[in-house]
Amino acid sequence: MGTATYDVVIIGAGPVGENIADRVVRGGLSAAVVERELVGGECSYWACMPTKALLRSGAALRAARQVPGAREAVTGGPDVAAVLHRRDSFASNWHDEGQAAWLEEVGVALYRGHGRIASARVVEVTTGEDGSTVSLNARHAVVVATGSGALVPDVEGLREAAPWTSREAAAASAVPGRLAIIGGGVVASEMATAFAGLGASVTLLARDGVLPLAEPFAGEWVVQTLREAGASVRLGDEAQSVKRAADGTVTVTLTDGEQVEADELLVAVGRTPNTHDIGLDAVGLTPGAWLTVDDTMRVVGEDGTPIGDGWLYAAGDVNRRALLTHQGKYQARAAGDVIVARAKGEAVEDGRWGRHVATADERAVPQVVFTEPEVASVGLTAAAAEAAGLRIRVVDYDLAAVAGASLHAEGYRGHARMVVDEDRKVIVGFTLTGPDVAELLHAATIAVVGEVPLDRLWHAVPAYPTVSEVWLRLLEAYGR
Repeated sequence: MGTATYDVVIIGAGPVGENIADRVVRGGLSAAVVERELVGGECSYWACMPTKALLRSGAALRAARQVPGAREAVTGGPDVAAVLHRRDSFASNWHDEGQAAWLEEVGVALYRGHGRIASARVVEVTTGEDGSTVSLNARHAVVVATGSGALVPDVEGLREAAPWTSREAAAASAVPGRLAIIGGGVVASEMATAFAGLGASVTLLARDGVLPLAEPFAGEWVVQTLREAGASVRLGDEAQSVKRAADGTVTVTLTDGEQVEADELLVAVGRTPNTHDIGLDAVGLTPGAWLTVDDTMRVVGEDGTPIGDGWLYAAGDVNRRALLTHQGKYQARAAGDVIVARAKGEAVEDGRWGRHVATADERAVPQVVFTEPEVASVGLTAAAAEAAGLRIRVVDYDLAAVAGASLHAEGYRGHARMVVDEDRKVIVGFTLTGPDVAELLHAATIAVVGEVPLDRLWHAVPAYPTVSEVWLRLLEAYGR
């Protein structure tokens, strides 16, 4: 067994692991990352990039059809082969040479293989099919950045039917004639939008509703547009059993006995942490469990104290704080910087909104769902704010009533909501639905994170005529 020593060893070379390594090296420490699949991780090859590439062509086509003068130039539907080819390019054709080369350029050592924690500050990597191993010793920290995988529930016959998960959907080589989807969250609703736009007959089995964690109007808008696109959205329906026939047809039997047939079945009901075989038991933790961390991303035990003397960190999906790539990268920046600070004996800024903490995970998480319409949100929903004990006021506005919306598209449909903490007179939640509202979200994120008083927001004048004028209309509706 070979050995090597670095200041920091990171298990997982997805966007979180890459960002931690980058911050560590920038801070003057040495770093190694261990990756068993592709450098770049889930986001690059099976999630963010390829799925948005699948969705973008349909969104552009719909946008053109909503503008007189442009719609007349649209003479057909999407070119499916071209859409899939473009998707492949955004996934780098599932090759990671470019991202691996970047690691080398910034001075990060890459070990390809399966990494497991063997003991405190030691990661053992199985690097070859022959079982050869190398032991990596960390002077200061080991970071778990292994992400999450698709959860396949215990439904009779489901696993035997070999369903698609988010990975297979994102990398599909062809569009099935009939696609059934179990789930109603972000992945389910986005893939329903994408494949319906590419010509599939989509049936969405949404037991708990569509986008159940968002403001209710968001899910209602998405359901309406999916149905207008020809999809069957079955709210409250639950799968009881699944069977795939010899000819490939999948039959989903619902709890009421009704059956749904499809050529492919996508399961999108949640995520599970990739911690089953990374050596957690060697440090007294439970394999397969989510990892609990403090605000500086150190893994803590049941009593809330750091494992050992604080050498073990976890960032990204595995800590379950916010299962979003951008939040994982945000955590990675904080974790990488605090590891450097602790290694050098520098002051740790771990107060609220400090440099070394991920405060935004608490109540300022932005998210965009790239459905039709798009759903963009940050902070708390009205229901979540009330559950948190805040005294709130909810202000709604029809986005179509803004002058810029009428220029954007004929028949523009959208909605905006801000949730105001009445005691502090600041916005704690903001949700938008409508075409291209993703690009409006960061202004709301700044308002929430910065806790900008409403009286000051009156002086942030939106340009006319843009859809951003909704900010003025919401403030007018709120009153001074």
